[in-house]
Amino acid sequence: MKKFLAVLLAAMMVLSMTASFAEEAAAPAEKGTIVYGATTEIGGDFAPGPWYTNNATDKMLRDLSNDYATVVTDQGGAYVINETVCESIDGVVNEDGTKTFTIKVKEGLVYNNGEAITIKDFVWPVVFSSSKLMTDLGAKLTGYLTYVGGQEYYDGTATAISGVRMLDDYTMSLQIVADKIPYFYDMAYASVQAFNLKYWLGEGIDVADDGEGCYFTGDYTLDSVKAALDYSRFNASEDRVSAGPYNLVEYDVAAKQATLTINPNYQGNFEGQKPSIAKIVVLRAEDATWADAIKTGGFNFYDTITDGSQINTAMDIMEDDSVKEALGYGFNYVQFDRAGYGFLHFSCDFGPTQFPAVRHAIAQLLDRNEFANTFCQGWGGVVNSQYGTGLWQYQEAEEWLNENLNTYPYDPDAAVQTLIDDGWVYAEDGSDYVEGIRWKKVTAEEAGTYQYNVTLADGTILMPLKMDWSSSDGNSVSDLLSVMLANGPQTAAAGIEINQQVMTFTELLNYYYRDATQGDKYGVPTYCLFNLANNFNPAFDQSYEWTQDPDMIAQGYNVSRLMDPEMDRLSMEMVYGVDSTDTEKYMDIWKQYELRWNEQLPQVPLYSNVYISMYPEWLENYNQDSFWNFEQAILYATVAE
Repeated sequence: MKKFLAVLLAAMMVLSMTASFAEEAAAPAEKGTIVYGATTEIGGDFAPGPWYTNNATDKMLRDLSNDYATVVTDQGGAYVINETVCESIDGVVNEDGTKTFTIKVKEGLVYNNGEAITIKDFVWPVVFSSSKLMTDLGAKLTGYLTYVGGQEYYDGTATAISGVRMLDDYTMSLQIVADKIPYFYDMAYASVQAFNLKYWLGEGIDVADDGEGCYFTGDYTLDSVKAALDYSRFNASEDRVSAGPYNLVEYDVAAKQATLTINPNYQGNFEGQKPSIAKIVVLRAEDATWADAIKTGGFNFYDTITDGSQINTAMDIMEDDSVKEALGYGFNYVQFDRAGYGFLHFSCDFGPTQFPAVRHAIAQLLDRNEFANTFCQGWGGVVNSQYGTGLWQYQEAEEWLNENLNTYPYDPDAAVQTLIDDGWVYAEDGSDYVEGIRWKKVTAEEAGTYQYNVTLADGTILMPLKMDWSSSDGNSVSDLLSVMLANGPQTAAAGIEINQQVMTFTELLNYYYRDATQGDKYGVPTYCLFNLANNFNPAFDQSYEWTQDPDMIAQGYNVSRLMDPEMDRLSMEMVYGVDSTDTEKYMDIWKQYELRWNEQLPQVPLYSNVYISMYPEWLENYNQDSFWNFEQAILYATVAE
């Protein structure tokens, strides 16, 4: 069976890689222009802060065009003061256990349109992201819980945030609540970023401080703010106001292509580094045609290549002299471990995947070692909890993880027994299971509104092991999961039916977050399964990601909707109450958290892989790593003479 699967999968990949390249070959971009092939298509939402969508390419475009934060991460992922922006940052623990950060920014900073940047530009996003109005706009918020007076401002019982102060035109302070001190990533509290108030919220709104905290003045209403945001979020043109190394000057919605050019007003990153690559064009690199596109000049930079077969193809292209001869340039690459992983995500609040036994059984029905070997082609392997091999936590705890986590080995017989033990022992009419789809007797609460349930004449509610799976189009991981799991004979033999629904990545995210602001249908629980991937921030902070609070879940936290108090407790204690110097205590809780995650299994981890990024050989001084992304590394790159 494994040999058959291997041959079938290989054939699928060959057919995919050799698909006819119908598009006309593009002329190679001129030397000095990066044409960036993105593995995720642009969603077109360029808003900063907590109201943006979780689209990796959108985030990269946002970060390229917005960079003036007071605290940033360096090449190793450590938090450092951005000395281009800051005069100073002072932190003092107060007698009541709160901590106050006083932040003084430099004079002379300007936006891309020449407007001066003052402390108001750093303050208003903090106030905005603590406002109930943002929740009404569909954002997910926890920032208000960090600041003294933030809860009262969010609730509307106070008209200002007492812990957020403007002290003069270039100085502000942030007072952090006592129960969030100490914090393992303490310096991150002092990270605030400049955004142009008039551009984002429109005319007639200002931020003020009368001595009792910051608040908005003027027409600060939902209708007014939404009207401004509806334009500014999705605008990519010459009038976009920003303060980053590049200006996002054009976005072709139909072609899903964005163009950026250097911002001449940019004063540099935290080391004063300014970009020299004059132009960046970002477009979608399709799985089926990317190799032909890069060989014919369709694009010249392929970032974080994930699929092992694609990496091997990239290596072949780089060794092919005919490609260099045709384009007039060859390629180099950089290689690094991923601080993230790919996974099969479960909705844990409805349908069969609300039951841990079903999640465990699905893991046992997928040969994850074979999956990782097939997908990564030697450029990665299996992980067993919420981590990636590029994380320092993993590197420190690798032996412990190997000894203590359940690996859920491929075992269809064990999967069936897991389902039997959990009560999936009935046929659709309530008789004993013999073949086909397995059913389980469930309570009315467990049944919910799951569309495939049946109710027998005696009132018994039966739920089937029939699940819908949302996957994005043009996705090789989806293709592999379809063969090895959804349509695998072992899955059908276990009494499970998984129905794949292919859609755009943007639509997938709408269903994933149940974002009713994008359409009523998205707010309805629909899919039990999603396949996605995630990269971690330098701050591995999962607080609130397992919240039990319905209001916060409605905002977009705890997307798994796993109601496990122990996960909630560990995710909070891992960072809050741990001093930034106490790595041992942090790691002790991190291990407990990973063990609990592994037991609950809100996702099936599929792989953590080695990345390569492929770039034209005329690009020099390009160095990328797990926490040093394209948008940071490209500032140091130069064009060879």
